[in-house]
Amino acid sequence: MASTYERNDARRGAKGPQKPSAHKRFARRPEPASDEWIWGWHAVEAALDNPRRGPPVRLLATPDRARQLEARFGGLAVIEPADNPQIAQHLPQGAVHQGVALRAGPLETVGLEDFEGGPGAVVLMLDQVTDPQNVGAILRSAAAFGAKGVVLQDRHAPRFTGALAKAAAGALDRVPVARVVNLSRALEELTDAGWRAVGLTGEAERPLAEVLDGRPTVLVLGSEGEGLRRLVSEHCDELAKIPMPGGFESLNVSAAAAVALYEAGRPR
Repeated sequence: MASTYERNDARRGAKGPQKPSAHKRFARRPEPASDEWIWGWHAVEAALDNPRRGPPVRLLATPDRARQLEARFGGLAVIEPADNPQIAQHLPQGAVHQGVALRAGPLETVGLEDFEGGPGAVVLMLDQVTDPQNVGAILRSAAAFGAKGVVLQDRHAPRFTGALAKAAAGALDRVPVARVVNLSRALEELTDAGWRAVGLTGEAERPLAEVLDGRPTVLVLGSEGEGLRRLVSEHCDELAKIPMPGGFESLNVSAAAAVALYEAGRPR
């Protein structure tokens, strides 16, 4: 009867166990898909152009996109040529990358004191808005209407992921963002610095157009469903509503932010 060793040798063949080739042993393993990447042309372009970003870690681009990047930014030593399927391997499933993906350095946030005041200045504060698509869309509106910045809470706001950056279409790197521990305390600090806080809620008596007066204003928006929390609303100087003559109950928070920013940008 053959021994265990003899049976195993027979399965392996006459040459015995084979060592893996040097190529197989030292071939680079692909990185797992990660939401730490930024993808999409506008999001990547804005991240590379943002001095508050650390230096890029990796930059994957198709040949056409690589030429565009070099024309836009000069020589970028970190560009790695890749085709569309190779880029997609690094990203969440279904990510529309448009031929470019960046693993960027961390994004620096700002302090409340960094927001520029002055007549007509507007800052947005988001009270527990957690959907990255909504936050990205709000940042996009903030950039479009010239808001001075956005205030998010540390714990109840999304991380700066690639999905958020893609939804913001570059606005994540163009609009200053402050992250704070306590929104009520942040409102006190902004009030002391000359800002006027206006909370948006459907239960308010006065429409937003009547409440705004051209002074530096913090527009405070709550999460969908719960709206503004009581303590946050109590720290607002005024509460206001967006009139809805059509009779529909409410707007998506990103749509409400766009309407409020448009109203706040009208001359007064």
